[in-house]
Amino acid sequence: MWLHADIANLADIPRYHGRTSGERVALMTARRRETFRELDQASSRLANLFIEAGIPPGSVIGFYGKNSIEYFEALFAAAKAGCTLVVLNWRLSALELRSVIEDAQPKLILVDIDCVPVLAKSLDGAAIEVPTIDFDSNSDAATELTDRLSRCSDVDPKQALRPEDTAVLLYTSGTTGQPKGVQLTHGGMNYMRLCEHLEPAFEWKPNDVMMFVMPNFHLVGTGLSLQGLYNGVPLSILPGLDIPALIQTVERDRVSIFCLVPTALQMILDHPACTEADLSSLRMVMYAGSPITAPLLKRAMTTLKCDFMQFYGATETFGAVTLLRPEQHDLEDEAKLKSCGTPIPLVDVRVVSAAGDDLPNGEIGEFLIRSPAMFKGYLNKPSMTEAVLSGGWYRSGDAGYRGDDGLLYLVDRTKDMIISGGENVYSTEVEQALSKHPMVSQVSVIGLADERWGERVAAVVVPKQGSAPTAEELIAHCRELIAAYKAPKQVIFAEALPMTPTGKVLKTALRKQYAPPMTSDS
Repeated sequence: MWLHADIANLADIPRYHGRTSGERVALMTARRRETFRELDQASSRLANLFIEAGIPPGSVIGFYGKNSIEYFEALFAAAKAGCTLVVLNWRLSALELRSVIEDAQPKLILVDIDCVPVLAKSLDGAAIEVPTIDFDSNSDAATELTDRLSRCSDVDPKQALRPEDTAVLLYTSGTTGQPKGVQLTHGGMNYMRLCEHLEPAFEWKPNDVMMFVMPNFHLVGTGLSLQGLYNGVPLSILPGLDIPALIQTVERDRVSIFCLVPTALQMILDHPACTEADLSSLRMVMYAGSPITAPLLKRAMTTLKCDFMQFYGATETFGAVTLLRPEQHDLEDEAKLKSCGTPIPLVDVRVVSAAGDDLPNGEIGEFLIRSPAMFKGYLNKPSMTEAVLSGGWYRSGDAGYRGDDGLLYLVDRTKDMIISGGENVYSTEVEQALSKHPMVSQVSVIGLADERWGERVAAVVVPKQGSAPTAEELIAHCRELIAAYKAPKQVIFAEALPMTPTGKVLKTALRKQYAPPMTSDS
């Protein structure tokens, strides 16, 4: 049943492929390549360095840097040393970073030279003292690290690991304003790979190359990359989302698979190099992280001419929960394009009311998820863990319904639902309608306090370059497509939307920015 019976934990991935296909390229950047054997040896040397530094099994080791070959060496080294890797978000402010470090309590932090100033500021006055190692190859500290590593044995330390041991600690993006450390286990990683192995849509070709472009501190980045490496697929690594570099990398490395959030996909399509470059190596584009509009999806499918697959999941689920598979992407069936598909093997999804009762098809409720890959809890937050985990089911906080076609439809985050005049308005439905207007580039819909309506539907719109839509015409456009009570009562024009590093709109920031009291007539 298992694809690789010899892989039971994170550390086994480089061990297995280093032994069975050692000369195969595992990781590549614009500057260098590393084979599976080299990755296995490098991660063993780094693991031995951790052990020689007196870091005991069960400890947390931090990684603070962008996507790189060194990231994977650290990820597997931590596992080989019996430790957990906490992947620190390099987009956080020093104050935000300090709170995460104080929560995770790492014994050591590996840091990219570009991130040193913010890390130093975050540790100044922190409640703990953490030694750091700079791994950037251009610095004096990195030269010292290279010398120390050269003296370390590349013999695998083979520290014992249990399925329930935490392999990776990822902090949620913090759109709620309260990041939580999600503890993902070795057993969860392995069960996620089993779910994927049993899913026919996940098919790997001998010449596949997967791009690692989403941030390493996000599940879409680390989770999908582990899926690729588990299956022996080389990773082409970009430090971050740079659209010209992404397009060039697809050409150079003949990338066949990548995953992006819809915002990034739109940025690719809008770039002039997209139509000029040879992107024929692409056979699959996966998208996740936030809802996609039907017009954007149709444009992407027409332009890139490859298979598309959506996956819905959460950091807490360690990977995909549902898939809208390539054969379900029918350009003639726009309604189905709004679906997030059906669960992957071994995963169950229920749609329940606020009271926890299962709802019939078509009725909107909260998604409850059961998966063998589920996280074991939020670090140091037992009450938050108990609030979302009960009886083996995870309360996702996502609102949606199951259609008569058997597909699941994600409508909104429950916290983003707007109650206006006693009616429930789902922001994504309004966003879908507005996105169909030819002068709208980006849009986010929020609820703002209103004396008359309780909450009014407010749309924050980024117009397309060179266009100047009016609020009145956008509201009229919406009324043609959705019920009048769902249409915005206020339209706010902006040059850009605040985003998380993974391309999700920070609605909390928008609510805060536009929260000053206004009357319903303003």
